[in-house]
Amino acid sequence: MQPDVPMSRLNPSRRSRVAPFMAMDALRDARALEREGRHIVHMELGEPGAPTPRRVREAAEAALRDGRFGYGEALGDAALRARIAAHYGARYRVDIPAERIIVTTGSSGGFMLALLAAFDPGARIAVTAPGYPAYTNILSSLGLEAVPLHLGQETRFAPTAAMLEKAHRVKKLDGALFMSPANPTGALIQSEELSRICAFCDEAEVVFVSDEIYHGLEYAAPAETALRFTQNAIVVNSFSKYYAMTGWRLGWLVAPDALMRPLERLQQSLAICAPTISQCAALAAFDATDELEENRAAYARNRALLLERLPGMGLGEFAPPDGAFYFYLDIADVTADSMDFCKRLLHEAGVAATPGLDFDPGRGATTIRLSYAGPEADVAEGVARLAAWLGRR
Repeated sequence: MQPDVPMSRLNPSRRSRVAPFMAMDALRDARALEREGRHIVHMELGEPGAPTPRRVREAAEAALRDGRFGYGEALGDAALRARIAAHYGARYRVDIPAERIIVTTGSSGGFMLALLAAFDPGARIAVTAPGYPAYTNILSSLGLEAVPLHLGQETRFAPTAAMLEKAHRVKKLDGALFMSPANPTGALIQSEELSRICAFCDEAEVVFVSDEIYHGLEYAAPAETALRFTQNAIVVNSFSKYYAMTGWRLGWLVAPDALMRPLERLQQSLAICAPTISQCAALAAFDATDELEENRAAYARNRALLLERLPGMGLGEFAPPDGAFYFYLDIADVTADSMDFCKRLLHEAGVAATPGLDFDPGRGATTIRLSYAGPEADVAEGVARLAAWLGRR
């Protein structure tokens, strides 16, 4: 038998040298404390505190009794694609053929497919800072260049067409990847601005990827889909957030006709198909509106609690979130080290939060993200612990 000899040349690839996802690191550290017997309030993840809707679970149970779970079609179950298409007509008043929809392994799988299908290595893609950290990591691993647009309170952390046009004039962009409502800020791109962004992208031949996974979770005005303003955008959505199906790993893309066969070929090789039992269950998600709206109302109450309590803790520097379930807080008056702040908050107060460096490496040392996606009692406990801890510092 050959001895185990380390391979001296087995080095990680350059494309794997991406930054850690600090929210997941925070979860790992929180779980370690829980294994030691500590009670931790989780405000680090965008994980719906409510269970998957009853109708969805019942549909999955019925499918399990049937027991047939073979490979599905690469583009997704025909009935589910048709139901998603009907959703666009009912909610947004846009006519989207089911043939332009592909069901994916979560939005993460959707991003991989979309970026591989639409861009070649070296393409330059505008993203926001602060923004979802996986964007830049996925872009980097695929040999694409992330071009940050630095956002602030002056636009309520929402990107504008003018920002995009300015970056394009400096050096040609090939794409733009924006989320609305956004992670980590909850910022919503208003309908008029989204229309201008779509118009600019069409005129400049910039591929617009619109991340709409937090649609349904708005508190002031409804989010609008990019498909109202252009048929050239690639829209990414998911059953994870509004539909409370994170672990089911199911999302979808709406893409232009020209990309559908490339997307299908990529899916055939990279995933074969999205999970078949998840697709069976997801058909029922569109009939669970009452339960889902109860969830949204609970998030709204959590949001209201934070809006009321945070300023009194000295954490009043933020743009009120329009949607999703996050607050992005300026903590410059408290510390210039968000990593240390979150570590101490976890170990000393038992509250898990995410340092702003996860979302903005250049400016995130003085910001943190708090998620209010958890159960109301947990969020209230987290707020009380945070206030008490800040009072002791």
